[in-house]
Amino acid sequence: MSRIRVTRPVALTALAGVGACLAVVVVPSAFAGTTTPAGSSCTIRPAAKSSEAPLSCLGVTASLDHLPAVGEQATLTVNVQAQAQVKHAGLALQLPPSIRMTGEESGFATPTTDTFGQRTSQALALTPGTRALKLKVKAVAAGPAQIQADISDIDRPDPRRAGHDSLELTIGTAKGSSDKGVSVTKADAAPSHARGPRARKPRPVAPKGLAPAPVSGRASAAKAPASPRDAAGTSNAQVCVNGTFRNRFQSAEGGSWNGKANRDEPVSNVNITLWGRPTANSGTQKLATGMTGNGDGKFNLCTPSSSVISQAWVEFQTQAGRMWSVVDGNGRLYSTATYSLNNISGSTSLGNVYANAGQSRAWHAVDTLNKLWWNRGATTNCWASSQQDGQCTPITVQWYPGSTDGTYWTTNEDKIHLADNDPDSEHTTIHEAGHALMGKLYKNWWPNVSNCSPHYVNRTSSTSCGWTEGFANAVAFHTFNDTTYYWGNGSSMNLANDRSTNGIDPGDACEARVATSLVDLWSQVDGGWTKSNTMMSRTWQSSFREYFVDDRPDYGLDSGSTARNILYRHTIQY
Repeated sequence: MSRIRVTRPVALTALAGVGACLAVVVVPSAFAGTTTPAGSSCTIRPAAKSSEAPLSCLGVTASLDHLPAVGEQATLTVNVQAQAQVKHAGLALQLPPSIRMTGEESGFATPTTDTFGQRTSQALALTPGTRALKLKVKAVAAGPAQIQADISDIDRPDPRRAGHDSLELTIGTAKGSSDKGVSVTKADAAPSHARGPRARKPRPVAPKGLAPAPVSGRASAAKAPASPRDAAGTSNAQVCVNGTFRNRFQSAEGGSWNGKANRDEPVSNVNITLWGRPTANSGTQKLATGMTGNGDGKFNLCTPSSSVISQAWVEFQTQAGRMWSVVDGNGRLYSTATYSLNNISGSTSLGNVYANAGQSRAWHAVDTLNKLWWNRGATTNCWASSQQDGQCTPITVQWYPGSTDGTYWTTNEDKIHLADNDPDSEHTTIHEAGHALMGKLYKNWWPNVSNCSPHYVNRTSSTSCGWTEGFANAVAFHTFNDTTYYWGNGSSMNLANDRSTNGIDPGDACEARVATSLVDLWSQVDGGWTKSNTMMSRTWQSSFREYFVDDRPDYGLDSGSTARNILYRHTIQY
């Protein structure tokens, strides 16, 4: 699921503050039934030259003959390129709500329409060469829009037999006013089913240096501060704004190559600010701060004391205290802000507030990291026990619509880079976070990893690659209590294995074997992974053998017959 480029042990610069040359690069795992590395002679790469994605035998590009304004039609051309024969290739297209197919297109399934727009697909038999498919589309609403295309081998889910492309544009209302690209870093909340949009005045940008609330051991909905009392013993009035922050997104978990599962879930533990103007003539002020509730996304922000507020709105940012965040390509947090409320008093409910649709994947990624945080196996309030309270380092994810800069984690900046549809796969987000977690456990050291670029989850690489990649896979499996890996296009593969499993190489140089051994040790012998992570924060390993044979006995972790039988079932013997 990733490849590591390293020539020697290096310092983790995010922790030590010195230059480094290590880069951890994710390549989602190969199909378990593949007998030889697929795509060894294939050369199709993503459009961006800087992409670290693997070379593939399949590729797809989407283009419009012109950028349509509202009411205009255009021709969408999808070019499918193949460098190998594929008996069952699946082409999936998704149009945003602001663009519609204008009629039935030969070979494509009848489109389905939901809150995410229109989806259609077609199964193809491909031979080497390029095949063009055309559709007539029409722009029906102004604003940012993204067209997405995916091609994959239905029989062999593998990033080396798949391709993804997206086209971003901003639709204008007048002819010639549409433009390339989208801007969604700072945006308004998406309309809620519970209420219509309210008119609002322009908001100022939050001042630089705003310090969000730190994450503590327990997060909950922001509570109103205690209000002062006057001489008569009565409480001064407060103005409170409350509601629930939610996100609509598409999930690879529960989906398939031709359609991902639609989800509508609360967003937990993100920083929120109540901005406003206390009086009509006053400047904008930060009236209150807090976080959304853990598990329910609820919030309740109250001013210290005031009977009426002239204008107020709530801003949500893709950051959880100071412990994790999702940023755009320029390092800026995404923010969704509600419509302004005018002349409010007492308690005002906003009901359900939805994240801006263009930011959906950013909010999905930041919420996914919650699932690792609450079961991270640390004995401190940091990501890893190697760090003490007050000296934690965060996990930072970079993502933006249409990104081809992924999928990998680097130590020189201690940042995860996710490509366009990566956040749709929670397993991919947590796998990358697993690399970041190992970096924090190991402080300023990283093993010398060999024969890991490229590498395949079901094939022998090296013991160092099997260890570092196996640990990242195990972090995802432990988080979701499964052994299935999902890709951003909705394809998946179950990596459960034993000695009779075909298609997965034996031994500790195969990351699938290491990953499943680890999760079984943690669940069946260790009573969780806290003791194991504590050990890893104190002594560092270059291979699974070092972890099991050399270090576990020293820290009171079982390496006897029960533990060895677990490894034996996964074809590892010491």
